[in-house]
Amino acid sequence: MIGSIIIFFIVLSILILVHELGHFIMARRAHVWVEEFGFGLPPRIWGKKIGETIYSLNLLPFGGFVRLHGENEEESIKKVTRAFLNKDKKTRVGIIVAGVIMNFLLAIGCFAIVYSFMGIPKETNNVKVVDVAPASPAQAGGVVVGDFVRKVGKETVSSVEEFVKLIEEKKGKKVSLELERIDGGKETRNVTLTPRENPPQGEGPLGVTISTTEIYYPPTLLRPFYGIYYGFKEALFWGKTVILGFAQIFKDLFAGQAPKDLAGPVGIFAVTSQAASVGTLALINFIGILSVNLAILNILPFPALDGGRLLFIGIEAVIGRKVLPKIESTIHTIGMIILLILIAAITVHDIQRLIAAGSISGFINNVLK
Repeated sequence: MIGSIIIFFIVLSILILVHELGHFIMARRAHVWVEEFGFGLPPRIWGKKIGETIYSLNLLPFGGFVRLHGENEEESIKKVTRAFLNKDKKTRVGIIVAGVIMNFLLAIGCFAIVYSFMGIPKETNNVKVVDVAPASPAQAGGVVVGDFVRKVGKETVSSVEEFVKLIEEKKGKKVSLELERIDGGKETRNVTLTPRENPPQGEGPLGVTISTTEIYYPPTLLRPFYGIYYGFKEALFWGKTVILGFAQIFKDLFAGQAPKDLAGPVGIFAVTSQAASVGTLALINFIGILSVNLAILNILPFPALDGGRLLFIGIEAVIGRKVLPKIESTIHTIGMIILLILIAAITVHDIQRLIAAGSISGFINNVLK
């Protein structure tokens, strides 16, 4: 448990620090005075000034923050030309969006590492058996993992959809499968099976799991480039998935329903622990997924989030003048309070589900249903 907690804090810290590093880099490039770059959350326990920036270690051991000069209040501005509030809209947007971009880059990097080590999925026309359920018609008929299904009856199959359609049509009736096995040489054989009309849940009529996806391992020197390409595609996939998830959450809320698959810190801790128990690559992959989530969450137009700050810049562009910094700061503070209340409520709900599930694996299954 202690190890899981440490890993959880490390994962959160990586996600947040990478995000804040984006703000830091863009602020420096825009000549905005970065007053402090903090590791952990206040109160401060140690700090050292390097150049014009204080680099600090703080008591709460996760995450971090960047404090920009003149970020919220005009009264505290000492260096007019170096203040965030005094920069033009394009510069402020760049500084704000940089955190989101860094989270996407982190996700791409994580997915690239996973693809580089685990290979690249490649679609083929080979319908391959990747699992056989015990006590199933497939096992009884002699189908084994690694077999390629070439024909169902007299019909040639080259996709999962074709195989499923033909087997569904043969439920309760005998059907022949032409199987091919490539193991030092091609071996073709025919088996006769009877697909079940009412198979156990999750098994299917024959009790086989099939796939047309094979793993391709590029030459070693090219793997990082393939990894980055497919990592980018994976980040886009998860970005789309997260956006659709948020859209469903808001749809449920407007319909007066509590979101069912929403998880907070306890849920993230549970899934992080499970991923870490599987292995390093599984954990890195999960960090990538979390990073995409954080990027999209932060860009939502809600006060206290990066998207909320962008919203005020948008309002400024429409009305032709800035919203009073004090008013904006107050709205962001209210937004933060609302977010903390929501997080607390989700955490209580997560704890209730974890207790009811009786284990982390049971809790995760409930979340993913």
